[in-house]
Amino acid sequence: MAYDIERYLNIRSAGGPSFGPDGRLAFLMDTTGTNQVWQLDDPESWPDQLSFHEESVSFASYSPTRAELVYGMDEGGNEKTQLFRLSADGSEDVPLTDDPESIHQWGGWSHDGDRFAFTANRREEADFDAYVQRRDETGEDAELVFDGRGMDWLTVAGWSPSDDRLVVHEMHSNRDHDLYVLDLDTGDYEHVTPHDGDVRYGSVAWHPSGDSLLVSTDHGADTRYLAELDLDTLDLDTRVEGDGWNVESLAVDHDSGTLAAIRNVDGYSELTLYDLPDWTEHASPDLPNGVVMGLSFGPGADEVAVAVSAPTENTNVHVFDTDTGESTRWTDAATAGIPKDSFTTPDLVHFESFDGLEVPAFLTLPDEPGPHPVIVDIHGGPEAQRRPYFLSLRQYFVDNGYAVFEPNVRGSSGYGAEYMNLDNVEKRMDSVKDIAAGVEWLTGRGDVDSDRVVAYGGSYGGFMVLAALTEYPDLWAAGVDVVGIANFVTFLENTGEWRREHREAEYGSLEHDREFLESISPINNISSIRAPLLVMHGANDPRVPVGEAEQVADEASEHVPVEKLVFEDEGHGFSKLENRITAYRTTVEFLDEHV
Repeated sequence: MAYDIERYLNIRSAGGPSFGPDGRLAFLMDTTGTNQVWQLDDPESWPDQLSFHEESVSFASYSPTRAELVYGMDEGGNEKTQLFRLSADGSEDVPLTDDPESIHQWGGWSHDGDRFAFTANRREEADFDAYVQRRDETGEDAELVFDGRGMDWLTVAGWSPSDDRLVVHEMHSNRDHDLYVLDLDTGDYEHVTPHDGDVRYGSVAWHPSGDSLLVSTDHGADTRYLAELDLDTLDLDTRVEGDGWNVESLAVDHDSGTLAAIRNVDGYSELTLYDLPDWTEHASPDLPNGVVMGLSFGPGADEVAVAVSAPTENTNVHVFDTDTGESTRWTDAATAGIPKDSFTTPDLVHFESFDGLEVPAFLTLPDEPGPHPVIVDIHGGPEAQRRPYFLSLRQYFVDNGYAVFEPNVRGSSGYGAEYMNLDNVEKRMDSVKDIAAGVEWLTGRGDVDSDRVVAYGGSYGGFMVLAALTEYPDLWAAGVDVVGIANFVTFLENTGEWRREHREAEYGSLEHDREFLESISPINNISSIRAPLLVMHGANDPRVPVGEAEQVADEASEHVPVEKLVFEDEGHGFSKLENRITAYRTTVEFLDEHV
């Protein structure tokens, strides 16, 4: 049975789990059309909704000692997140910050639940400082504890077991990070990761002893492994090898000494628990084979809650026993009445690009014989990775006769630093050549129709769509650009100040690389376009300003049919169900007409 696109967009997801001190589980779920805070006492029992907003909640974190949470929410997708304290019964919802022109990035609760940390760009838009605030104070009472003046993007990565120190993470670029340990009593801090060249510290946690940090790093390696950083000597000792893949995230329960580490193996998550300090392994958790997103230890670390998304399993929260590994699904995010056995699993494939590079991709084919029209769905980032998540839009297209091809072109994360750096600055267009090579491989299979190939992507993936349409105009039947970059110069000039230097490290700088940036901007080659184009954007987008959509729609409409759709209450993507339905119904109708 065929289902309308609206049914697929009503498939729900539940994630962002956070255990309370009494064992109750809070999580985010989009039943109302946007993510709100919900709570469960038992597996698959009826959940209680705790927050009630039109805007989407971005995270919720339970107090370690009290029946209350902190959650974050912006306005209209502008990413200027404010923090709120919410009682566990939903009766009290108190603003903790009131600075709507600033971004507030959550840094975690102290172990006693009396204070929390965050970073914010209150002083200067381009600089983030670290603050500590008491749970019963308002934003103006927050204490500035780390001055980030002149530093790159700062976040607080965690409280020490004794609550007297913070670890502060500085991101110079996606491939180069630093760590600092701040003494809250004295205000002094130490740079604990001096290094030459680019080194990533992708995830950080305090060792229960308080004498060292546990870090996911590629120091001296191509992929990230789990290491222990001694805070006295600054020696870095390997504890868990990545075996050619990234140890991408970790979390520690300080009371029990239990550590959880997640390895990314070709996009799939492998989660392992260890007992510290002897590093003995627990039984592997029995979870769906997909992507683990978010992790929360239950009281006493007897249980761990994780959100799991798999190709044919919409995102839900599972809780597993740390001794046996036995898991139970706690949430029941509905599939809008669409049978799960109708969902299709993508195949992990590889193709050879123009220079012999092997490029991984996920390919999902309809059950019926081809040749099929195909949607080439290009991820953003660029230092991101298309992984085997559940995607309702993928299932809709496959169930309606399209193949869906999701390549991880050079520059994607997940495959090591060398692979991630293959598209930097002057190598940018090599990743576009990967797309062309992927289409050549696809159409050579015999089950894909070479006359009905669609370029589809969002954010940086939107740039890739526009670049593919202008560089290889004869390959495409249509293009869909969602919140994409049309002109690297105007994008860098107008993106948020806190992001500009970070993005210039990837794309090239306005000062030194302007001529190159102009040469690779699709807007300057738009007369080459041959395929009809759909452009969609959020008016409040702080990352890729809406002017990118305006200029490409205006210019391209002189050469090909163009549809433009701008949402006044959205930012970098579409979070509200009503807008998602409008956006993707428009996409379906556009493709039905042109493909």
